[in-house]
Amino acid sequence: MTKEKLWNSNYCKVMTANFMLFFSFYLLTPLLPLYLSEEFGAPKDMIGLVLSGYTITALIARPFSGFIVDSFPRKKVLMWCFFLFFIFFGGYLAAGTLLMFTIVRTLHGAPFGALTVANSTVAIDVLPSSRRNEGIGFYGLSNNISMAIAPSVGIFVYNHTHDFQLLFWIAFGIALVGMTVDGTVRLKDRELATAKQKLSLDRFFLLRGWLLAANMVFFGFCFGVLSNYLAIYGRDELGITGGAGTYFMILSVGLVISRLQGSKALREGKLVMNAVEGVVFSAVGYTIFVALKNEYGYYLSALLIGLGNGHMWPAFQNMIIATATNNQRGTANSTILVSWDTGIGLGVLIGGFIAEHVGYNAAFWTVSFTHIVGTTLFIVATRKFFERRRLR
Repeated sequence: MTKEKLWNSNYCKVMTANFMLFFSFYLLTPLLPLYLSEEFGAPKDMIGLVLSGYTITALIARPFSGFIVDSFPRKKVLMWCFFLFFIFFGGYLAAGTLLMFTIVRTLHGAPFGALTVANSTVAIDVLPSSRRNEGIGFYGLSNNISMAIAPSVGIFVYNHTHDFQLLFWIAFGIALVGMTVDGTVRLKDRELATAKQKLSLDRFFLLRGWLLAANMVFFGFCFGVLSNYLAIYGRDELGITGGAGTYFMILSVGLVISRLQGSKALREGKLVMNAVEGVVFSAVGYTIFVALKNEYGYYLSALLIGLGNGHMWPAFQNMIIATATNNQRGTANSTILVSWDTGIGLGVLIGGFIAEHVGYNAAFWTVSFTHIVGTTLFIVATRKFFERRRLR
């Protein structure tokens, strides 16, 4: 039997737009703590508080965006979300005080949260059903490649210009390109979820996948601390200046390798195997990061965490989608992203608090312990939970 075509034009467009979306996001992520510290003199715990606002609003928006994506024409929802995400970058250019920056950054999280749900759900819609597991795995490559390039570009621009305004303009322009590409995607008409279903909690949060979502919070926490405090930790604790760009590049190489290597297993439906490999690799990586306080441990951890997340993320996303009905894809996507955002928000907030009062070393040991707990939970309970509730 001939395989259905995976790389159709709409799928490629959605992947390209997703790359632009995350490029504009990751361009700024590792530099915002430095921006708040240098431009506004914000202390570590205040930096954590300011940056966590973005994640909190994304977290609040995602359950509603999953419902909206399932209940209204997805193309219109997608374009409105992308427009709002794009336009908020102009707010960074206008924010001249810490309070104004905090307001803009916090509000920006809502369209980001809704857009990531809308775009990933559209990607599922344009994939042939026989290639969906594999396609979702490859879709994540657009995130990974942007993660590899964007922080390096941002840090390069900053090191040569020390101009944060230029970085905000670059992010603004890239988001505009992504929105334009998504505008050319064509979607088929479909049945809307509200046509036959009453409004209930399960339209906002996929109750059938609750343990998968809870488990993902542990892993989001760890990445939240890492992605937001990596640059300052490397500079203050290890004496590595400018190493964050290289770190993200190596991490993303690991992500890309694992996505490519794991595509066959995803195609064959071996989701649990992919997830176990991912959570174990990541747990080892986070432990090495804090245990080996030198450049070797620093960069080796990037590769291991990349390999781990590259296996774990598409496996978890496919698992929660496999527990949902077809007209709950948006809800399933928003649920797993909400859990990730919850973890990241807690990581940014708690990580900043621990760093301020105990030190960055204690913050990253907390990360190692948290990931080991999450790994144990998956192996002992969550994988069995999934097998019992799997619909396809």
